Amino acid sequence: MPKKTIAPFILADALLSAFDTNDRINQYLIENIPQEAWRADPPGKKGRTVAAIVAHMHNVRVMWLKAAGGKILAQLERDKVTPPQARKDLNESRAALRDVLKTSIDGNGRIKGFRPDVAGFFGYLIAHDAHHRGQIVMVARQIGHPISQKTMFGMWEWGVR
Repeated sequence: MPKKTIAPFILADALLSAFDTNDRINQYLIENIPQEAWRADPPGKKGRTVAAIVAHMHNVRVMWLKAAGGKILAQLERDKVTPPQARKDLNESRAALRDVLKTSIDGNGRIKGFRPDVAGFFGYLIAHDAHHRGQIVMVARQIGHPISQKTMFGMWEWGVR
Protein backbone atom coordinates (compact mmCIF):
# COMPACT_ATOMS: atom_id res chain seq x y z
CA MET A 1 0.00 0.00 0.00
CA PRO A 2 1.50 3.37 -1.01
CA LYS A 3 2.28 5.89 1.70
CA LYS A 4 -0.03 8.83 2.00
CA THR A 5 1.77 12.07 1.27
CA ILE A 6 1.05 14.95 3.57
CA ALA A 7 1.25 18.47 2.25
CA PRO A 8 3.76 20.62 4.11
CA PHE A 9 2.39 23.05 6.67
CA ILE A 10 2.71 26.60 5.41
CA LEU A 11 2.17 29.13 8.18
CA ALA A 12 1.25 32.01 5.86
CA ASP A 13 -1.52 29.96 4.25
CA ALA A 14 -2.75 28.79 7.65
CA LEU A 15 -2.95 32.37 8.98
CA LEU A 16 -4.87 33.57 5.93
CA SER A 17 -7.19 30.59 6.25
CA ALA A 18 -7.79 31.38 9.95
CA PHE A 19 -8.62 34.98 9.01
CA ASP A 20 -11.15 33.74 6.43
CA THR A 21 -12.65 31.32 8.96
CA ASN A 22 -12.98 34.12 11.50
CA ASP A 23 -15.10 36.02 9.01
CA ARG A 24 -17.23 32.96 8.23
CA ILE A 25 -17.97 32.81 11.97
CA ASN A 26 -19.08 36.47 11.78
CA GLN A 27 -21.27 35.62 8.79
CA TYR A 28 -22.74 32.61 10.59
CA LEU A 29 -23.63 34.72 13.62
CA ILE A 30 -25.28 37.43 11.52
CA GLU A 31 -27.28 34.78 9.62
CA ASN A 32 -28.56 33.47 12.94
CA ILE A 33 -29.32 36.66 14.86
CA PRO A 34 -33.04 36.86 15.63
CA GLN A 35 -34.48 39.60 13.42
CA GLU A 36 -36.07 41.26 16.46
CA ALA A 37 -32.62 41.71 18.01
CA TRP A 38 -31.04 43.54 15.06
CA ARG A 39 -32.23 47.07 15.91
CA ALA A 40 -33.59 46.62 19.43
CA ASP A 41 -32.30 49.15 21.95
CA PRO A 42 -29.70 47.77 24.35
CA PRO A 43 -30.57 47.62 28.06
CA GLY A 44 -31.15 51.09 29.43
CA LYS A 45 -30.69 52.41 25.89
CA LYS A 46 -26.97 52.60 26.66
CA GLY A 47 -24.45 51.21 24.26
CA ARG A 48 -24.78 49.95 20.71
CA THR A 49 -27.52 47.98 19.03
CA VAL A 50 -26.55 44.70 17.37
CA ALA A 51 -26.71 46.48 13.99
CA ALA A 52 -24.39 49.22 15.29
CA ILE A 53 -21.90 46.66 16.65
CA VAL A 54 -21.76 44.89 13.28
CA ALA A 55 -21.37 48.23 11.47
CA HIS A 56 -18.53 49.10 13.86
CA MET A 57 -16.76 45.81 13.07
CA HIS A 58 -16.75 46.66 9.37
CA ASN A 59 -15.94 50.33 9.91
CA VAL A 60 -12.84 49.51 11.97
CA ARG A 61 -11.69 47.30 9.10
CA VAL A 62 -12.23 50.22 6.72
CA MET A 63 -10.18 52.45 9.04
CA TRP A 64 -7.30 49.94 8.96
CA LEU A 65 -7.55 49.58 5.19
CA LYS A 66 -7.12 53.35 4.83
CA ALA A 67 -4.20 53.40 7.28
CA ALA A 68 -2.48 50.43 5.64
CA GLY A 69 -2.95 51.69 2.09
CA GLY A 70 -5.47 49.02 1.13
CA LYS A 71 -8.62 49.18 -0.96
CA ILE A 72 -10.90 52.03 0.09
CA LEU A 73 -14.38 50.85 1.02
CA ALA A 74 -17.50 52.65 2.20
CA GLN A 75 -18.42 52.58 5.84
CA LEU A 76 -21.72 51.18 7.07
CA GLU A 77 -24.34 53.41 8.65
CA ARG A 78 -25.18 51.96 12.05
CA ASP A 79 -28.82 53.10 11.92
CA LYS A 80 -29.52 51.88 8.38
CA VAL A 81 -27.47 48.71 7.87
CA THR A 82 -29.39 45.52 7.18
CA PRO A 83 -28.12 42.00 7.84
CA PRO A 84 -27.65 41.23 4.10
CA GLN A 85 -25.77 44.51 3.56
CA ALA A 86 -23.61 43.86 6.64
CA ARG A 87 -22.76 40.36 5.42
CA LYS A 88 -21.84 41.67 1.95
CA ASP A 89 -19.72 44.53 3.26
CA LEU A 90 -17.98 42.41 5.90
CA ASN A 91 -17.04 39.98 3.14
CA GLU A 92 -15.63 42.84 1.07
CA SER A 93 -13.61 44.23 3.98
CA ARG A 94 -12.35 40.72 4.75
CA ALA A 95 -11.18 40.27 1.17
CA ALA A 96 -9.50 43.68 1.10
CA LEU A 97 -7.74 43.09 4.42
CA ARG A 98 -6.72 39.62 3.28
CA ASP A 99 -4.93 41.26 0.34
CA VAL A 100 -3.13 43.63 2.75
CA LEU A 101 -2.17 40.69 4.98
CA LYS A 102 -0.94 38.58 2.06
CA THR A 103 1.10 41.46 0.64
CA SER A 104 2.72 41.99 4.04
CA ILE A 105 3.44 38.28 4.52
CA ASP A 106 5.00 38.10 1.07
CA GLY A 107 6.96 41.30 1.75
CA ASN A 108 8.59 42.67 4.87
CA GLY A 109 6.00 41.58 7.45
CA ARG A 110 4.99 45.15 8.25
CA ILE A 111 1.57 46.78 8.21
CA LYS A 112 1.61 50.54 7.69
CA GLY A 113 0.27 52.21 10.84
CA PHE A 114 0.32 49.04 12.97
CA ARG A 115 2.96 47.61 15.28
CA PRO A 116 4.61 45.27 15.78
CA ASP A 117 4.04 43.27 12.58
CA VAL A 118 1.65 41.30 10.40
CA ALA A 119 1.30 38.46 12.96
CA GLY A 120 0.21 40.98 15.58
CA PHE A 121 -2.23 42.47 13.08
CA PHE A 122 -3.80 39.04 12.47
CA GLY A 123 -4.23 38.64 16.21
CA TYR A 124 -5.66 42.13 16.59
CA LEU A 125 -8.22 41.66 13.79
CA ILE A 126 -9.45 38.30 15.06
CA ALA A 127 -9.56 39.47 18.69
CA HIS A 128 -11.54 42.57 17.67
CA ASP A 129 -14.15 40.50 15.85
CA ALA A 130 -14.37 37.94 18.67
CA HIS A 131 -14.84 40.69 21.27
CA HIS A 132 -17.75 42.13 19.32
CA ARG A 133 -19.29 38.70 18.66
CA GLY A 134 -19.38 38.33 22.43
CA GLN A 135 -21.06 41.72 22.77
CA ILE A 136 -23.67 40.76 20.16
CA VAL A 137 -24.48 37.54 22.00
CA MET A 138 -24.71 39.39 25.32
CA VAL A 139 -26.92 42.22 23.99
CA ALA A 140 -29.24 39.76 22.23
CA ARG A 141 -29.67 37.81 25.48
CA GLN A 142 -30.20 40.97 27.56
CA ILE A 143 -32.95 42.25 25.28
CA GLY A 144 -34.80 38.95 25.33
CA HIS A 145 -33.80 37.57 21.92
CA PRO A 146 -30.96 35.19 22.74
CA ILE A 147 -28.85 33.50 20.10
CA SER A 148 -29.79 29.83 19.83
CA GLN A 149 -27.70 27.20 21.58
CA LYS A 150 -27.00 25.62 18.17
CA THR A 151 -25.57 28.92 16.91
CA MET A 152 -23.58 29.42 20.10
CA PHE A 153 -21.87 26.05 19.63
CA GLY A 154 -21.61 26.60 15.88
CA MET A 155 -19.45 29.67 16.35
CA TRP A 156 -16.78 27.41 17.84
CA GLU A 157 -16.77 24.96 14.93
CA TRP A 158 -13.79 26.43 13.10
CA GLY A 159 -13.00 23.08 11.51
CA VAL A 160 -16.43 23.08 9.84
CA ARG A 161 -16.70 26.72 8.90
